[in-house]
Amino acid sequence: MYSAKITEAIAHFIGLFELSAEEARLREIHEKFDPDREVHKDPKELSSAPVKVHAPYDLDDFNPDVPYKPVGPDIFMPIPDGYAGVSLPEYPIFGGSFGRASTEAFLQGGSPRSAAQVVEPHINPPGSVVVYSNQIAELSDNDFVSVGGHGLTSSLQIDNSATMAELIDAAQQISLFGDTDVAGSSDAIASLVTNAAERLDAYAASGEAEAEGMTVSHFVAKASALEGIYVNGVIVEEAPVLKDHLPGADEATETPDAPALTNGPVEVSGGVAYGEGTVSINSSVELETGSNTLVNSVVITSNWLQADVLAVAGDHVALNAIVQVNAYYDSDLVSSALSGGSPEQAATQAFNIAMFKHVEPAQEPAHAETGDFPKAWAITEVKGDLMMVNWLQQFTFMSDQDTAILSASGSKLSIVAGDNTAANEVSLLELGYRFDLIFVGGSVFDANIIQQTNILLDNDLIGAVGGFHTSGAGSVSTGGNLLWNYAGIVEAGRAGPVNPMSDGYLSALQDLSEGKKPSGDDFLHDPAFAGLHGLRVLYISGDLISLNYIQQTNILGDSDQVTLAMNALEARPDADWTISTGSNALLNYAGIVDVDTGKTIYAGGGAYSDEVLIQAELVKNDPYLGGQNPDALVSEAVIFLGDDMLTPDSGHQPQDQISPNQHSIDTASADPMHSMVA
Repeated sequence: MYSAKITEAIAHFIGLFELSAEEARLREIHEKFDPDREVHKDPKELSSAPVKVHAPYDLDDFNPDVPYKPVGPDIFMPIPDGYAGVSLPEYPIFGGSFGRASTEAFLQGGSPRSAAQVVEPHINPPGSVVVYSNQIAELSDNDFVSVGGHGLTSSLQIDNSATMAELIDAAQQISLFGDTDVAGSSDAIASLVTNAAERLDAYAASGEAEAEGMTVSHFVAKASALEGIYVNGVIVEEAPVLKDHLPGADEATETPDAPALTNGPVEVSGGVAYGEGTVSINSSVELETGSNTLVNSVVITSNWLQADVLAVAGDHVALNAIVQVNAYYDSDLVSSALSGGSPEQAATQAFNIAMFKHVEPAQEPAHAETGDFPKAWAITEVKGDLMMVNWLQQFTFMSDQDTAILSASGSKLSIVAGDNTAANEVSLLELGYRFDLIFVGGSVFDANIIQQTNILLDNDLIGAVGGFHTSGAGSVSTGGNLLWNYAGIVEAGRAGPVNPMSDGYLSALQDLSEGKKPSGDDFLHDPAFAGLHGLRVLYISGDLISLNYIQQTNILGDSDQVTLAMNALEARPDADWTISTGSNALLNYAGIVDVDTGKTIYAGGGAYSDEVLIQAELVKNDPYLGGQNPDALVSEAVIFLGDDMLTPDSGHQPQDQISPNQHSIDTASADPMHSMVA
């Protein structure tokens, strides 16, 4: 063992010696081929230049918060009266002057400036903002379903166009604005506002609403200012929540319990067939022809033009109006073959929800007692009318009149012929200009109008052919519809009552209309301007028009026809049946946040200010098809195909092989819907 260690040490030494010898050989060879070996032997001195460093400042420690102060702007400051040794030139401005002409001057940087160096300030005039939007969602989903070995066809045809037209006409009579044409000019908008105010006043005065053949429930509220939440004509503290009333909301929120985790044995259920045995199958039929959703949504925030004072030479007209109508006909004929009697159906719910709210601006401290009023003003002009218009119309039309002939076939059958969704949505945020004073040479028309209409026709016919019976579970749902109108108008910075105009404002408006520059001595001392150093003034030679018009309409035709029959090849009396033809939702949502143009308003002409709410519900309660026996109706219309009904089902037939006479459905009910657009 000891000799092995000595041998290993010698081997390591020899290896290191060989490496050292090899390095020496390589160094010698490298020197022979080094091209710069002469330079390496006698290197030259490197040139250097003396550097003089002069640092007279002491460096401070690191400071992460170094404040930055920009150079002051070029501002002309008035000199107090009687400042010694300084001339007092006047600083002219379009429409007035900064300071007093005889006692004040303007300086920059502490030195006087001549009148030739003065630059007249410029204010950009505001522009009009106009949005016209027409959204239409239209869907026709009239399905025909024939499933199972029943061997039947049907010639039953029900035309619902006249009934739909009746609902539309009745809703238009209540809504007041159903035939309103698009206002595309300032004159048309002014006429619309005045006519709407007259029609609403007349309707509120009459206090009556009638629709032939329908039960009408209506509510009217009119005042200079409405406040609160109204639900179907009743003031409430809190508005209903939509998700609490949506069809099928409880089913959607239910979540199945998670299975418990365990390491032990788990019990399972099922069926096993060995050899040539049979497998037991639970026969069931599920049909859903409703569950349609129609949505119109609009949100507008209008803050385009603001001022502390609004002086109007003509009239000032302000109108806030909400008109909500729900019209529906939900009368069903349901066979007693599934439930053993007349089933109890969930009723259709209709909500008209309206909110009026006025938000007062934060009160600023008054400086009138100190006598600190502006001594200068600059003006800009808009020639003609200034318009702030949002004209939004949303229409949703849907026809989902399905026809089904069904029989159980020893398996699980699930058919969805509805569950459609159509939605229109608009969201606007308009932020614009602010002035201290606005002169209007014409009149002011300020209106927020919301019109919401829901129309539903959901008359269902569910009948059974003679001989149909079942011992399984039967469930039929033909109601549970929801008609929902929600509208809110929020007035921010609500102005007080319109005041008569003083002589100072009248004189200024007269001068502006004649192209003169008013002195401004009278209105500069208005208490509304206390504490301001200068005024930004806007002059509109024409009318000031502010209109937010929203029209939302949902129309749904969901009258379904279902025929139940036994399977001709093998009857399945133990089948479970689940049929749903209702649960539709028609939703309108509209919200307007309108910031008032003027906090203080002066008018040289008349003043009109009203807020009106109309809520109406129209229900047609006549029995569908005269309340006849649904089983008798479908039995009379059923046609037996003959001996070939016993042949095996050949599968799905191509569309071109289906007889055109088989259960044709008249879709003329879609035509009356288009009258809402005209």
